[in-house]
Amino acid sequence: MAARRKLPLDPFLIALICAIALASELPCYGAGALWLQRLTTVCIFVMFFLQGARLERHAVIDAMRAWELQGMVLLSTFALFPLIGIAVRAVAPTLIAPPLWDGLLFLCCLPSTVQSSIALTSIAGGNVAAAICAATISNIVGIIATPVLVGLVLHRHGLFSGHAIVDVALQLLLPFVLGQVLQPWVGPAARRHKALLSLTDRGSIVLVVYTAFSGAVVEGIWHRLSALALVGMAIVAAALLAAVLGLTTLACRLRGLSRADQIAVVLCGSKKSLASGVPMANVIFPPATVGVVVLPVMLYHQIQLFTCTMLARRWQREMEAQAVARDGVPARA
Repeated sequence: MAARRKLPLDPFLIALICAIALASELPCYGAGALWLQRLTTVCIFVMFFLQGARLERHAVIDAMRAWELQGMVLLSTFALFPLIGIAVRAVAPTLIAPPLWDGLLFLCCLPSTVQSSIALTSIAGGNVAAAICAATISNIVGIIATPVLVGLVLHRHGLFSGHAIVDVALQLLLPFVLGQVLQPWVGPAARRHKALLSLTDRGSIVLVVYTAFSGAVVEGIWHRLSALALVGMAIVAAALLAAVLGLTTLACRLRGLSRADQIAVVLCGSKKSLASGVPMANVIFPPATVGVVVLPVMLYHQIQLFTCTMLARRWQREMEAQAVARDGVPARA
């Protein structure tokens, strides 16, 4: 009997949608919003501390070695995406609703995902070790690169003023570095309870989304954005993903990379991290605009999950067909 395939609908995304719905009906404001904002700041600090604590030191060192593959992923993540975003806005500034442009360009500046990139690379028969390294180094670089790129791409110096630099350093970089320093003592316990800590991380992000959308609802987000505007944003996000998938595939073939390395580059280089994006938006942007900024990131997250899962399954079927042709037996039972 063929194994039943699950639809790639992310439970995490469902939780985020519920947070948006709750914020739309019961937004937090006034003194309650102030205390919630302080709580989200603490949650973000703890989340990045645990990321640093869980990441083994040798993984950071290994991430620096395969320079060509890692370089292609970094160029796709932090150069190709922003260039496409800037070009699309210059050519078609009315393509999406004005409030969503900041969110799309912010999306283009984010690092790659970790869990889904590694999992899908494994399914597709790609270079899993390279995917682990690429996702790792992308997120380390993104702690600094993303805020800098956002200031450059959006041409708003206030977004990355001296005060903003201090906020990023204190809320993102400092806890990550502390986690790395304490990793020999904290790391083993963090890795033993990986599932629980992952749930805690996601719960923190859901809280950040609720806080952000509470502020956005109070500011009248749903009076400025229609359902048609969200559909248009989803179409643009899908086109952005298709363009990056096509260009990274072409680049890999021109460089003559192996099939396994190509899979790692394409799947890691086309991803954008919702888990990093939400807390980064909360640090970089004013509270009243965070809700609008993270909407494109959430839309892209589900589109990339669905599309890349289908792509990984196709590569998996091709690998199995090649195994049957070569050995006369299926690659797996």
